[in-house]
Amino acid sequence: MIRIVKMTFDPQYVDDFKTMFDEKKEFIGNFPGCKGVQLLQTIEGGNIFFTYSFWESPYDLENYRHSELFKTVWAQTKQWFADKPDAWSVDVANHSENFSY
Repeated sequence: MIRIVKMTFDPQYVDDFKTMFDEKKEFIGNFPGCKGVQLLQTIEGGNIFFTYSFWESPYDLENYRHSELFKTVWAQTKQWFADKPDAWSVDVANHSENFSY
């Protein structure tokens, strides 16, 4: 399962968010059931970011979302938003195709 979260930040807090993410990404990536997390930024290098995290199951994601780690990270992150975040939980629709560039 993949969790994608789109976040738009007040431009003055972009560097604060990037610093905080760098400090927390290892803890998130090592959370039980998490297989990795990435931070993506729009090509323009602006204030729109996406987190892209890989989970063993929806149950593991829910455990993370109820953890102290998530509560701490989210409390800090949401104060920097310029717009409401969007989130999607998705899975690969066609497992028979290999992804390549």
